[in-house]
Amino acid sequence: MDPLSSGPLTTEELTLLESTLLPAMERHHLRLLAHGLRSLQAIAGRRSGPIPEAGVIADWASQEQSIRTDAAFQRMFTVQLTRLGEVLTQIAAQRHCDPLALELPDLCAWALEQADRRLER
Repeated sequence: MDPLSSGPLTTEELTLLESTLLPAMERHHLRLLAHGLRSLQAIAGRRSGPIPEAGVIADWASQEQSIRTDAAFQRMFTVQLTRLGEVLTQIAAQRHCDPLALELPDLCAWALEQADRRLER
């Protein structure tokens, strides 16, 4: 699969995600993070560096075939990916890497760390 593809997660990625043994809701959150990361990588055209700014995301959305005729959806899509980018930026800071360089194992490790912290309280 093209590393900049915004397509579905691969079978191997889904297997890794399911192997975390996290609760279903947290695995769902991981899937959303992974899909959002892949979309942001596709929008940026790279797998390193910072998250694209909201204007870049909006420009991309206005050109995307499947949503270019729905301005309201484009706005919401831009807001959601911008917020997701903020979360990915925080995760990347904890992992000492660029947000777009994150991979599914990084997201899984982060989610497991979060779960462990909740259990320690």
